Amino acid sequence: MIFENRGPSQVTVVTAAFALILALLGSAPVGTTNITPLAVTVVSLSSLGIFFIPLIALLLSYDSIVGEEERGTLTLLLAYPISKSAIALGKFLGHFSILSFAIIVGYGAATLAIATTSDIPLAGQAWDIFFKLLFSSILLGGVFLSLGLLLSVLTRDRGTAAAGAIVIWLVFVVLFDMALLGILASDVSGLINDDAVKWIMMASPSDAYRMYNLSTNSETALLSGMSGLRADQAVTASTLIVLLVVWIVAPLMMSCVLFQRRSS
Repeated sequence: MIFENRGPSQVTVVTAAFALILALLGSAPVGTTNITPLAVTVVSLSSLGIFFIPLIALLLSYDSIVGEEERGTLTLLLAYPISKSAIALGKFLGHFSILSFAIIVGYGAATLAIATTSDIPLAGQAWDIFFKLLFSSILLGGVFLSLGLLLSVLTRDRGTAAAGAIVIWLVFVVLFDMALLGILASDVSGLINDDAVKWIMMASPSDAYRMYNLSTNSETALLSGMSGLRADQAVTASTLIVLLVVWIVAPLMMSCVLFQRRSS
């Protein structure tokens, strides 16, 4: 795997490169509208984040435990006077630090490049939506790091863990929305009301991330086509953040409990 046994430098360089390329391409069509280039950049980076951040997170974490077990280093690690739960939590925090650093540096470099070349002064840019993107991207990475850790605890070989990581990415990033769209386009769509659709979407952390960045600000909502949402169709920003935090905490707690009970 591309990020196997690598430090934060490779993850940061790859993230920064993708973010800069997408930001430069995405900021081109601003024209003479009142929408700031930074808002266009945030929408572009949100599109990148939905696909790219979960993939990096899963590649970092899918063999956290099972990889140590296959290499024979888990037995040595367990010989230290620390609990299995502490080891699992330490694995998560280490990967979370690496991914957070990569997101902050990568997204920050891309955004500064756009902001400094804009006609709008740096102080006049809509920095609030950028920091919302940064914060939610770190949370999204935490969600899939937590899911990857849980997968690593549940599996017994790295091949199975790698296959499971691909399945998790496909389900939450690609297939979930495709399945929901197919249902809404079918004859059974009349059986599902608008409020139910909203909460079904929130069952996916990727959709919660998308809604938080694209529908909770007027500029990003206009660019992403979500400005027409009615008040009863929207979800508050605080609710979306709580959902992402729950998606981090629940699998992480399960990982600690299951690893503590696991015989190694």
